[in-house]
Amino acid sequence: MWIVIKYKSKNLNILKSNMIKKITVIPTYYCPKIKIHKYINNRLKEFEKILLEGYLLCYHKKFEDNLFLEQLKNIKGLEYILPGAKKNQKDIIRFVNYCKSFEGSNGYLMSTFFDNLKTKYAEFLSGPFTNMIFEIISEQKNKLKILIGNSTATIEKSKYHYQSC
Repeated sequence: MWIVIKYKSKNLNILKSNMIKKITVIPTYYCPKIKIHKYINNRLKEFEKILLEGYLLCYHKKFEDNLFLEQLKNIKGLEYILPGAKKNQKDIIRFVNYCKSFEGSNGYLMSTFFDNLKTKYAEFLSGPFTNMIFEIISEQKNKLKILIGNSTATIEKSKYHYQSC
């Protein structure tokens, strides 16, 4: 059974090692992430960004037992386990499979993952416009017509990562 764990931001590795001690078998973890490129001091730097900041999807057969889940609540690094995992298994599995279908060979989500998001405002996560918020005026198959401040521009979707605001 899949569960969704809210973890303390700097304790992910501690949480994972304590889970292994408690379960005695390595559970399956899933945490979708993207690779971001930013210019810092005129140098292109590469960063990893976790899509579900502070949340981790975790699978193991023992999670079907409610008593076992109660014992996990005291693990260091864990804030809480989201309730309703049993009722939402189909949705969690669908989400994991959807994300995995957009992963490249390096394990990161490709920019096409964001193509289906319907939003009016978004923020660039990579490229020369990093951290700038823009308005989507129109959308074509591979291009976006955007408004940044008072200027309009047309960009190729595949070249930039962005997230809705």
